[in-house]
Amino acid sequence: MARIVIIGGAGHVGTYLLPRLVEAGHQVVNVTRGLSRPWLPHAAWARVETVVMDRTAEEAAGRFGAAIAGLNPDIVIDMICFTPESAAHLADALEGRVQHLLHVGTIWVHGTLTTVPAREEDPRTPFGQYGIDKSRIEDMLLDRARRGRLPATVVRPGHIVGPGWAPLNPAGHFNSQVFRDIRDGKTLALPNFGLETVHHVHAEDVAQVLALAIDNRSASVGEAFNAVSPAAVTLRGYAEAMFRWFGHQPDLSFLSFEEWQKGVAPEDAQATWEHIIRSPSHSIAKAERLLGYRPRWTSLQAVQDSVAHLLS
Repeated sequence: MARIVIIGGAGHVGTYLLPRLVEAGHQVVNVTRGLSRPWLPHAAWARVETVVMDRTAEEAAGRFGAAIAGLNPDIVIDMICFTPESAAHLADALEGRVQHLLHVGTIWVHGTLTTVPAREEDPRTPFGQYGIDKSRIEDMLLDRARRGRLPATVVRPGHIVGPGWAPLNPAGHFNSQVFRDIRDGKTLALPNFGLETVHHVHAEDVAQVLALAIDNRSASVGEAFNAVSPAAVTLRGYAEAMFRWFGHQPDLSFLSFEEWQKGVAPEDAQATWEHIIRSPSHSIAKAERLLGYRPRWTSLQAVQDSVAHLLS
């Protein structure tokens, strides 16, 4: 079994991933600032080695990549890399030193979509610094993999949800008051006709894709995989399902985005715009075919699991 070093493994995905890897027989090392704790208890955490390290400080000193390589990993999973410079620093240190590097990316590398559900190989038109940087990281890592320099895989999660997470809500932002209003049977206003899409994924299913990519290394090296639920949901369908989940008939109103944003906080309006302009909807056919991915959670089931904990 492998020695696996996970950078930032105590978050939502790590809550499921690290116990899964330990139970599979791997030696697991979690590199963390020491500020996060797994959201759910599991006996396997007692067998995880913890290394406290501040990535930002170590990168500024030019030591981070060497420090990770010095842990003698067979496999590295990078959960918290957001700039091309950070990714290149780590990649340079790991070339010729590891069997596999897995980078957690994002479906936002696609930007706006032409056809749906979007496949990994479809043209990407990212916009916004986060999406552009993640797209550049992906290009760099997969180019190194295809040239035989670094065996890398990219996993692209959708909107991650699970216990301890405030989910992206039916209005397209993260203010959990929306779920309380639905629970209380209040009218929910949606922008436009509520037909834009969002694509959630349960943290457990992201962990599944990462673990499967390790298990199927020959199929995953040099590839990117969408890690999302089986199907995206429209804002309207999402809202209607949540009303019914709480025992109410849906009570929705619709306004143009320009009018709708006047009734919400500016940061919520901006978050909604960021999501509806992209309207993500992504295919999992590649991960199903090459890795054997079988999502446990639909979008609605994943959200409901989050909301049950959020409002308990």
